[in-house]
Amino acid sequence: MGKSGDAAKRLLIASGIRPTDILTFDGKLDSADFKDANKLMSEGKPETLVVSPGVPLSSTWIKNAQLQGVTVTSEISLACSCLNTEKLIGVTGSVGKSTTVSLLQAGLEAFSKTGFVGGNLGTPFSTYAADVVEKKRPAADWVVLELSSYQLENCAGLELDYSAITYFTSNHLERYDSIEHYYQTKWNILGITKKAMLLNSEGGDLIEYSKGKASTPLLKIISKHDQNLQSFQLQKAQLIGQHNQDNLALATALCKEAGWPASAIEGMKEFKGLSHRLENLGFIKGVRFINDSKATAMDSVIIAATAAVDTLTDGGSLFLLLGGRDKNLPWEQLSVLSKMNRTEFVFFGECREIAQKKSGLPGQSHAKLDEAIEYILSKVKPTDTVLLSPGGTSWDEFKSFEDRGDFFKRKVTEFSTL
Repeated sequence: MGKSGDAAKRLLIASGIRPTDILTFDGKLDSADFKDANKLMSEGKPETLVVSPGVPLSSTWIKNAQLQGVTVTSEISLACSCLNTEKLIGVTGSVGKSTTVSLLQAGLEAFSKTGFVGGNLGTPFSTYAADVVEKKRPAADWVVLELSSYQLENCAGLELDYSAITYFTSNHLERYDSIEHYYQTKWNILGITKKAMLLNSEGGDLIEYSKGKASTPLLKIISKHDQNLQSFQLQKAQLIGQHNQDNLALATALCKEAGWPASAIEGMKEFKGLSHRLENLGFIKGVRFINDSKATAMDSVIIAATAAVDTLTDGGSLFLLLGGRDKNLPWEQLSVLSKMNRTEFVFFGECREIAQKKSGLPGQSHAKLDEAIEYILSKVKPTDTVLLSPGGTSWDEFKSFEDRGDFFKRKVTEFSTL
Protein backbone atom coordinates (compact mmCIF):
# COMPACT_ATOMS: atom_id res chain seq x y z
CA MET A 1 0.00 0.00 0.00
CA GLY A 2 2.61 2.50 -1.12
CA LYS A 3 2.00 5.00 -3.94
CA SER A 4 1.19 2.20 -6.37
CA GLY A 5 -1.34 0.52 -4.10
CA ASP A 6 -3.02 3.76 -3.10
CA ALA A 7 -3.37 4.71 -6.77
CA ALA A 8 -4.85 1.31 -7.66
CA LYS A 9 -7.42 1.54 -4.85
CA ARG A 10 -8.44 5.02 -5.91
CA LEU A 11 -8.89 3.96 -9.54
CA LEU A 12 -10.97 0.94 -8.55
CA ILE A 13 -13.32 3.10 -6.50
CA ALA A 14 -13.50 5.72 -9.26
CA SER A 15 -14.43 2.92 -11.68
CA GLY A 16 -17.37 1.81 -9.55
CA ILE A 17 -15.94 -0.90 -7.29
CA ARG A 18 -17.44 -0.67 -3.82
CA PRO A 19 -14.85 0.20 -1.14
CA THR A 20 -16.13 -2.73 0.92
CA ASP A 21 -15.13 -5.09 -1.92
CA ILE A 22 -11.49 -3.93 -1.77
CA LEU A 23 -9.07 -5.52 0.69
CA THR A 24 -5.70 -3.94 1.44
CA PHE A 25 -2.57 -5.90 2.30
CA ASP A 26 0.79 -4.63 3.51
CA GLY A 27 3.27 -6.67 5.51
CA LYS A 28 4.41 -3.61 7.47
CA LEU A 29 1.51 -1.16 7.46
CA ASP A 30 -0.79 -1.35 10.49
CA SER A 31 -3.59 0.50 8.70
CA ALA A 32 -3.87 -2.23 6.03
CA ASP A 33 -6.72 -4.73 6.36
CA PHE A 34 -4.21 -7.59 6.40
CA LYS A 35 -0.52 -7.86 7.34
CA ASP A 36 -0.34 -11.65 6.99
CA ALA A 37 -0.63 -13.16 3.50
CA ASN A 38 -2.04 -16.47 4.73
CA LYS A 39 -4.82 -14.70 6.63
CA LEU A 40 -5.54 -12.55 3.59
CA MET A 41 -6.10 -15.63 1.44
CA SER A 42 -7.96 -17.72 4.03
CA GLU A 43 -10.15 -15.02 5.56
CA GLY A 44 -10.39 -12.40 2.82
CA LYS A 45 -10.71 -14.88 -0.07
CA PRO A 46 -9.86 -12.34 -2.79
CA GLU A 47 -10.69 -13.15 -6.40
CA THR A 48 -8.08 -10.75 -7.81
CA LEU A 49 -4.71 -9.64 -6.49
CA VAL A 50 -3.43 -6.21 -7.58
CA VAL A 51 0.25 -6.84 -6.85
CA SER A 52 2.67 -4.00 -6.17
CA PRO A 53 5.87 -4.08 -8.30
CA GLY A 54 7.88 -4.48 -5.10
CA VAL A 55 6.25 -7.83 -4.30
CA PRO A 56 7.84 -10.73 -6.24
CA LEU A 57 5.36 -12.79 -8.26
CA SER A 58 7.50 -15.78 -7.27
CA SER A 59 6.26 -15.43 -3.67
CA THR A 60 4.84 -18.79 -2.60
CA TRP A 61 1.50 -17.39 -1.50
CA ILE A 62 0.98 -15.58 -4.82
CA LYS A 63 1.88 -18.69 -6.83
CA ASN A 64 -0.51 -20.76 -4.71
CA ALA A 65 -3.24 -18.19 -5.25
CA GLN A 66 -2.78 -18.41 -9.02
CA LEU A 67 -3.04 -22.20 -8.86
CA GLN A 68 -6.37 -21.74 -7.10
CA GLY A 69 -7.68 -19.52 -9.93
CA VAL A 70 -7.03 -16.12 -8.42
CA THR A 71 -6.32 -13.45 -11.04
CA VAL A 72 -3.08 -11.50 -10.65
CA THR A 73 -2.87 -8.00 -12.09
CA SER A 74 -1.19 -4.64 -11.42
CA GLU A 75 -1.97 -0.95 -11.18
CA ILE A 76 -0.34 -0.55 -14.63
CA SER A 77 -2.84 -3.02 -16.10
CA LEU A 78 -5.77 -1.38 -14.29
CA ALA A 79 -4.81 1.95 -15.84
CA CYS A 80 -4.50 0.39 -19.29
CA SER A 81 -8.12 -0.77 -19.09
CA CYS A 82 -9.15 2.91 -18.97
CA LEU A 83 -7.19 4.09 -22.02
CA ASN A 84 -8.91 5.41 -25.10
CA THR A 85 -7.01 7.55 -27.63
CA GLU A 86 -3.72 8.05 -25.79
CA LYS A 87 -0.44 7.25 -27.56
CA LEU A 88 2.14 5.59 -25.31
CA ILE A 89 5.95 5.63 -25.00
CA GLY A 90 7.71 3.32 -22.54
CA VAL A 91 11.32 3.55 -21.35
CA THR A 92 13.25 0.95 -19.38
CA GLY A 93 16.91 0.21 -18.58
CA SER A 94 19.25 -0.56 -15.70
CA VAL A 95 20.38 3.07 -15.49
CA GLY A 96 19.51 6.26 -17.35
CA LYS A 97 15.77 5.65 -17.68
CA SER A 98 14.74 8.38 -15.21
CA THR A 99 16.87 10.97 -17.00
CA THR A 100 15.58 9.89 -20.41
CA VAL A 101 11.95 10.01 -19.24
CA SER A 102 12.54 13.43 -17.65
CA LEU A 103 14.00 14.67 -20.94
CA LEU A 104 10.89 13.45 -22.73
CA GLN A 105 8.78 15.23 -20.14
CA ALA A 106 10.61 18.50 -20.86
CA GLY A 107 10.01 17.91 -24.56
CA LEU A 108 6.34 17.05 -24.09
CA GLU A 109 5.71 20.14 -21.99
CA ALA A 110 7.06 22.28 -24.82
CA PHE A 111 4.11 21.47 -27.09
CA SER A 112 1.44 19.45 -25.28
CA LYS A 113 -1.20 20.73 -22.87
CA THR A 114 -2.47 17.29 -21.87
CA GLY A 115 0.56 14.96 -21.82
CA PHE A 116 1.22 12.66 -18.84
CA VAL A 117 4.59 11.40 -17.61
CA GLY A 118 4.91 8.88 -14.78
CA GLY A 119 4.99 5.19 -13.99
CA ASN A 120 8.06 4.12 -12.02
CA LEU A 121 9.13 7.76 -11.92
CA GLY A 122 6.87 10.18 -10.07
CA THR A 123 3.12 9.68 -10.49
CA PRO A 124 1.64 6.15 -10.75
CA PHE A 125 -0.17 5.41 -14.03
CA SER A 126 -3.38 4.60 -12.12
CA THR A 127 -3.37 8.11 -10.66
CA TYR A 128 -3.57 9.48 -14.19
CA ALA A 129 -6.36 7.03 -15.06
CA ALA A 130 -8.31 7.93 -11.91
CA ASP A 131 -8.00 11.63 -12.75
CA VAL A 132 -9.45 10.96 -16.19
CA VAL A 133 -12.27 8.74 -14.87
CA GLU A 134 -13.15 11.36 -12.25
CA LYS A 135 -13.04 14.04 -14.98
CA LYS A 136 -10.36 15.97 -13.13
CA ARG A 137 -8.29 16.17 -16.30
CA PRO A 138 -8.70 15.43 -20.02
CA ALA A 139 -7.23 12.33 -21.61
CA ALA A 140 -3.59 12.80 -22.59
CA ASP A 141 -2.43 13.01 -26.18
CA TRP A 142 0.83 11.32 -25.13
CA VAL A 143 1.66 9.14 -22.13
CA VAL A 144 5.34 8.56 -21.29
CA LEU A 145 6.05 5.80 -18.77
CA GLU A 146 9.22 4.83 -16.98
CA LEU A 147 8.98 1.05 -16.60
CA SER A 148 11.06 -0.98 -14.15
CA SER A 149 11.78 -4.64 -14.69
CA TYR A 150 9.38 -5.35 -11.83
CA GLN A 151 6.57 -3.55 -13.65
CA LEU A 152 7.34 -5.38 -16.89
CA GLU A 153 6.76 -8.70 -15.10
CA ASN A 154 3.08 -7.87 -14.62
CA CYS A 155 1.64 -5.46 -17.20
CA ALA A 156 -1.02 -7.35 -19.19
CA GLY A 157 -2.91 -4.96 -21.44
CA LEU A 158 -0.04 -2.51 -21.81
CA GLU A 159 0.63 -1.67 -25.46
CA LEU A 160 3.28 0.89 -26.39
CA ASP A 161 3.50 2.81 -29.63
CA TYR A 162 7.22 3.39 -29.09
CA SER A 163 9.75 2.18 -26.54
CA ALA A 164 13.40 2.54 -25.63
CA ILE A 165 16.03 0.72 -23.58
CA THR A 166 18.75 2.93 -22.12
CA TYR A 167 21.32 0.51 -20.65
CA PHE A 168 21.92 -3.06 -19.51
CA THR A 169 24.12 -3.80 -16.52
CA SER A 170 23.88 -6.16 -13.56
CA ASN A 171 21.17 -5.20 -11.07
CA HIS A 172 18.41 -6.66 -8.87
CA LEU A 173 20.01 -10.11 -8.83
CA GLU A 174 18.42 -10.70 -5.43
CA ARG A 175 15.12 -10.96 -7.33
CA TYR A 176 16.16 -12.72 -10.53
CA ASP A 177 17.65 -16.17 -11.07
CA SER A 178 20.46 -14.80 -13.24
CA ILE A 179 21.56 -11.76 -15.18
CA GLU A 180 20.00 -13.36 -18.28
CA HIS A 181 16.66 -13.57 -16.44
CA TYR A 182 16.95 -9.88 -15.48
CA TYR A 183 17.86 -8.76 -19.01
CA GLN A 184 15.13 -10.87 -20.59
CA THR A 185 12.53 -9.33 -18.28
CA LYS A 186 13.45 -5.89 -19.56
CA TRP A 187 13.72 -7.13 -23.15
CA ASN A 188 10.07 -8.22 -22.90
CA ILE A 189 9.18 -4.58 -23.60
CA LEU A 190 9.76 -5.40 -27.27
CA GLY A 191 6.75 -7.73 -27.26
CA ILE A 192 4.39 -4.91 -26.24
CA THR A 193 5.83 -2.32 -28.69
CA LYS A 194 3.92 -1.68 -31.92
CA LYS A 195 5.97 0.74 -34.03
CA ALA A 196 9.64 1.04 -32.98
CA MET A 197 11.98 0.17 -30.11
CA LEU A 198 15.16 2.24 -29.79
CA LEU A 199 18.40 1.05 -28.18
CA ASN A 200 21.21 3.21 -26.81
CA SER A 201 24.41 2.28 -28.69
CA GLU A 202 26.43 3.01 -25.52
CA GLY A 203 24.12 0.97 -23.32
CA GLY A 204 26.58 -1.32 -21.53
CA ASP A 205 25.66 -4.94 -22.30
CA LEU A 206 22.60 -3.88 -24.29
CA ILE A 207 23.81 -4.06 -27.89
CA GLU A 208 25.67 -7.33 -27.38
CA TYR A 209 22.58 -8.81 -25.74
CA SER A 210 20.38 -7.68 -28.62
CA LYS A 211 22.59 -9.53 -31.11
CA GLY A 212 21.48 -12.81 -29.58
CA LYS A 213 17.83 -12.06 -30.28
CA ALA A 214 15.79 -12.56 -33.43
CA SER A 215 16.06 -9.62 -35.82
CA THR A 216 13.03 -7.39 -36.22
CA PRO A 217 12.44 -4.14 -38.13
CA LEU A 218 11.13 -2.65 -34.89
CA LEU A 219 14.68 -2.35 -33.49
CA LYS A 220 16.78 0.75 -34.10
CA ILE A 221 20.19 1.46 -32.54
CA ILE A 222 20.75 5.13 -31.65
CA SER A 223 24.10 6.89 -31.24
CA LYS A 224 24.87 10.49 -30.33
CA HIS A 225 27.13 10.45 -33.39
CA ASP A 226 24.28 9.68 -35.81
CA GLN A 227 24.35 12.09 -38.73
CA ASN A 228 20.59 12.61 -38.65
CA LEU A 229 20.90 13.99 -35.09
CA GLN A 230 23.75 16.41 -35.80
CA SER A 231 21.49 19.26 -36.93
CA PHE A 232 19.94 19.45 -33.45
CA GLN A 233 23.30 20.47 -31.87
CA LEU A 234 22.70 18.30 -28.81
CA GLN A 235 26.17 19.15 -27.50
CA LYS A 236 24.79 22.59 -26.59
CA ALA A 237 22.26 21.11 -24.18
CA GLN A 238 22.26 22.01 -20.47
CA LEU A 239 22.79 18.40 -19.36
CA ILE A 240 26.33 17.59 -18.25
CA GLY A 241 28.29 14.45 -19.16
CA GLN A 242 28.82 12.20 -22.17
CA HIS A 243 26.49 9.57 -20.72
CA ASN A 244 23.74 12.19 -20.71
CA GLN A 245 24.51 13.01 -24.34
CA ASP A 246 23.62 9.35 -24.99
CA ASN A 247 20.36 9.75 -23.07
CA LEU A 248 19.58 12.96 -24.96
CA ALA A 249 20.29 11.32 -28.32
CA LEU A 250 17.93 8.45 -27.42
CA ALA A 251 15.19 10.86 -26.33
CA THR A 252 15.66 12.97 -29.46
CA ALA A 253 15.38 9.92 -31.70
CA LEU A 254 12.17 8.96 -29.88
CA CYS A 255 10.80 12.45 -30.53
CA LYS A 256 11.53 12.08 -34.22
CA GLU A 257 9.96 8.63 -34.40
CA ALA A 258 6.84 9.89 -32.63
CA GLY A 259 6.55 12.94 -34.89
CA TRP A 260 6.93 15.48 -32.11
CA PRO A 261 7.67 19.07 -33.22
CA ALA A 262 11.12 20.68 -33.16
CA SER A 263 10.07 22.66 -30.08
CA ALA A 264 10.12 19.40 -28.11
CA ILE A 265 13.80 18.86 -28.84
CA GLU A 266 14.59 22.46 -27.91
CA GLY A 267 12.69 21.91 -24.67
CA MET A 268 14.79 18.83 -23.90
CA LYS A 269 18.01 20.76 -24.53
CA GLU A 270 17.00 23.18 -21.79
CA PHE A 271 16.55 20.39 -19.23
CA LYS A 272 19.24 20.78 -16.56
CA GLY A 273 19.02 17.33 -15.01
CA LEU A 274 17.16 15.61 -12.22
CA SER A 275 17.50 17.22 -8.82
CA HIS A 276 20.61 16.07 -6.97
CA ARG A 277 21.83 13.95 -9.93
CA LEU A 278 24.49 15.92 -11.81
CA GLU A 279 22.08 18.85 -11.53
CA ASN A 280 23.49 21.82 -13.42
CA LEU A 281 22.84 24.86 -11.22
CA GLY A 282 24.30 27.15 -13.85
CA PHE A 283 26.87 29.94 -13.53
CA ILE A 284 27.02 32.32 -10.58
CA LYS A 285 29.60 35.10 -10.95
CA GLY A 286 31.21 33.04 -13.68
CA VAL A 287 31.48 29.91 -11.49
CA ARG A 288 29.58 26.77 -12.49
CA PHE A 289 27.92 24.83 -9.66
CA ILE A 290 26.82 21.19 -9.97
CA ASN A 291 24.71 19.37 -7.37
CA ASP A 292 25.27 15.60 -7.43
CA SER A 293 24.28 14.94 -3.82
CA LYS A 294 22.74 11.57 -4.71
CA ALA A 295 26.19 10.17 -5.59
CA THR A 296 26.83 7.68 -2.79
CA ALA A 297 28.90 5.18 -4.79
CA MET A 298 32.40 5.46 -6.20
CA ASP A 299 31.44 4.89 -9.83
CA SER A 300 28.92 7.73 -9.57
CA VAL A 301 31.61 10.08 -8.24
CA ILE A 302 34.03 9.14 -11.02
CA ILE A 303 31.37 9.70 -13.71
CA ALA A 304 30.44 13.07 -12.21
CA ALA A 305 34.03 14.26 -11.82
CA THR A 306 34.87 13.22 -15.37
CA ALA A 307 31.83 15.05 -16.71
CA ALA A 308 32.67 18.19 -14.72
CA VAL A 309 36.30 18.25 -15.92
CA ASP A 310 35.11 17.81 -19.51
CA THR A 311 33.06 21.01 -19.19
CA LEU A 312 35.84 23.18 -17.73
CA THR A 313 36.58 26.31 -19.67
CA ASP A 314 40.12 27.56 -20.35
CA GLY A 315 41.89 28.45 -17.13
CA GLY A 316 39.18 26.91 -14.96
CA SER A 317 39.68 24.49 -12.07
CA LEU A 318 37.38 21.92 -10.48
CA PHE A 319 36.66 21.89 -6.75
CA LEU A 320 35.30 18.47 -5.81
CA LEU A 321 33.50 18.01 -2.47
CA LEU A 322 33.96 14.47 -1.06
CA GLY A 323 32.71 13.01 2.20
CA GLY A 324 29.65 12.46 4.37
CA ARG A 325 29.16 9.20 6.26
CA ASP A 326 30.97 6.03 5.27
CA LYS A 327 29.14 2.78 4.47
CA ASN A 328 32.27 0.67 4.12
CA LEU A 329 32.87 2.15 0.68
CA PRO A 330 35.86 1.34 -1.57
CA TRP A 331 37.25 4.89 -1.48
CA GLU A 332 40.50 3.60 -2.93
CA GLN A 333 38.74 3.44 -6.30
CA LEU A 334 38.84 7.24 -6.35
CA SER A 335 42.63 7.15 -6.66
CA VAL A 336 42.15 7.34 -10.45
CA LEU A 337 41.01 10.95 -9.96
CA SER A 338 44.58 11.91 -9.01
CA LYS A 339 45.32 11.98 -12.76
CA MET A 340 42.82 14.79 -13.29
CA ASN A 341 44.50 18.09 -13.95
CA ARG A 342 43.22 21.33 -12.45
CA THR A 343 41.27 19.54 -9.71
CA GLU A 344 41.28 20.35 -6.00
CA PHE A 345 39.75 17.81 -3.63
CA VAL A 346 37.96 19.08 -0.53
CA PHE A 347 36.93 16.52 2.10
CA PHE A 348 34.17 17.00 4.65
CA GLY A 349 32.01 15.21 7.19
CA GLU A 350 32.25 12.18 9.41
CA CYS A 351 34.24 10.02 6.98
CA ARG A 352 36.61 12.71 5.70
CA GLU A 353 39.73 11.09 7.15
CA ILE A 354 38.83 7.59 5.94
CA ALA A 355 37.93 8.88 2.48
CA GLN A 356 41.16 10.84 2.13
CA LYS A 357 43.38 8.09 3.49
CA LYS A 358 41.91 5.32 1.33
CA SER A 359 41.71 7.42 -1.84
CA GLY A 360 45.18 8.86 -1.38
CA LEU A 361 43.92 12.17 -2.76
CA PRO A 362 45.41 15.45 -1.48
CA GLY A 363 43.28 18.31 -0.25
CA GLN A 364 41.75 20.30 2.56
CA SER A 365 39.58 18.59 5.20
CA HIS A 366 36.65 20.07 7.13
CA ALA A 367 34.33 18.67 9.80
CA LYS A 368 31.17 20.10 8.24
CA LEU A 369 29.92 20.57 4.69
CA ASP A 370 29.23 24.22 5.49
CA GLU A 371 32.89 24.80 6.37
CA ALA A 372 34.08 23.02 3.24
CA ILE A 373 31.80 25.12 1.01
CA GLU A 374 32.92 28.35 2.71
CA TYR A 375 36.55 27.40 2.08
CA ILE A 376 35.85 26.80 -1.62
CA LEU A 377 33.84 30.00 -2.04
CA SER A 378 36.78 31.96 -0.61
CA LYS A 379 39.00 30.61 -3.38
CA VAL A 380 36.88 30.23 -6.54
CA LYS A 381 37.32 32.48 -9.53
CA PRO A 382 35.29 32.87 -12.75
CA THR A 383 35.67 29.83 -15.07
CA ASP A 384 35.96 27.44 -12.06
CA THR A 385 33.47 24.63 -11.32
CA VAL A 386 32.28 23.46 -7.89
CA LEU A 387 30.93 19.90 -7.77
CA LEU A 388 29.20 18.26 -4.81
CA SER A 389 29.53 14.53 -5.56
CA PRO A 390 30.29 13.25 -2.08
CA GLY A 391 30.46 9.46 -2.31
CA GLY A 392 29.37 9.10 1.30
CA THR A 393 25.80 9.10 2.59
CA SER A 394 24.20 12.22 4.05
CA TRP A 395 23.29 10.87 7.46
CA ASP A 396 26.16 12.40 9.41
CA GLU A 397 24.67 15.89 9.01
CA PHE A 398 21.47 15.62 6.99
CA LYS A 399 18.30 13.54 6.93
CA SER A 400 18.62 12.63 3.24
CA PHE A 401 20.67 13.25 0.11
CA GLU A 402 17.90 15.65 -0.96
CA ASP A 403 18.33 17.63 2.25
CA ARG A 404 22.10 17.78 1.66
CA GLY A 405 21.66 18.87 -1.95
CA ASP A 406 19.15 21.54 -0.97
CA PHE A 407 21.64 22.87 1.61
CA PHE A 408 24.29 23.09 -1.12
CA LYS A 409 21.86 24.96 -3.38
CA ARG A 410 21.06 27.44 -0.58
CA LYS A 411 24.78 28.15 -0.15
CA VAL A 412 25.06 28.76 -3.89
CA THR A 413 22.13 31.19 -3.70
CA GLU A 414 23.79 33.03 -0.80
CA PHE A 415 27.00 33.27 -2.84
CA SER A 416 25.06 34.97 -5.63
CA THR A 417 23.98 37.77 -3.28
CA LEU A 418 27.42 38.51 -1.82
